[in-house]
Amino acid sequence: MPSSRVQLLTGAALAAVVVAGTACSASAAPAAAVTPPPAGAGFDYQIGGAYTPASDVKVVSRDHTAQPAAGRYNICYVNAFQAQPGAEGEWGDLLLRDANGDVVMDEDWGEALLDLRTAAKRESVAAKVNTWVDNCAAKGFQAIEPDNYDSFTRSQGLLSDSDAQAYIRLLSAHAHQKNLAIGQKNTSELAGQRQANGLDFAVAEECGQQKNCGEFTPAFGDHVIVIEYTDAGLRTACDRWGSLSIVRRDHDVVPKGEAGYVRKTC
Repeated sequence: MPSSRVQLLTGAALAAVVVAGTACSASAAPAAAVTPPPAGAGFDYQIGGAYTPASDVKVVSRDHTAQPAAGRYNICYVNAFQAQPGAEGEWGDLLLRDANGDVVMDEDWGEALLDLRTAAKRESVAAKVNTWVDNCAAKGFQAIEPDNYDSFTRSQGLLSDSDAQAYIRLLSAHAHQKNLAIGQKNTSELAGQRQANGLDFAVAEECGQQKNCGEFTPAFGDHVIVIEYTDAGLRTACDRWGSLSIVRRDHDVVPKGEAGYVRKTC
């Protein structure tokens, strides 16, 4: 979901994350047959509702319940690390709970976090999410955007970055089996582990606003899609990282024609 969730770690905290990521024994290298979104292409973020893309748009991201846009490179959005609001009942014992048995929530979006603490839990969550991935492939999408990779930062210390990486490797391996590219959503502190985690491109929200788009490019090159929600963020992204795919959308990413709709580019 649109947010300011890019977490910046420095000093000892960043070093700890890098060491933990490096220590991951499993690897999910990108599949040779997978094609990431074209670098620097015109982009539209349509996860709040589909509509006809503008003529400059070559890449579109839409929710997994939607159909892909004809003649474009299509990215399929799945909320892979948290439950959609009101969908908690679909997840049973796979919701993350604290010591009191209360479900741990992403308070900003009213979404319950999913429990990724054990291999068995991760495999069960991945089995459900991968049914959506299969549907994306069947519809003709070319890539997957699994949201909330950084849920561990909102987990009250119950989840770790190692849990997140072990889980996303399950998703990337499955996506590649379906000939789908898979993106890293935000979480710039883990960008250096992209190859071990099998990630092919990045989707970075508000990295212009936060002035940290450059934390993705060493790992992903120009295969970074930038989504800004303010004019100031758009200006910064365009001025400093103009070779990337950059768009400004309204915070609720409503379809064109609805009140509040905004789409601007460099």
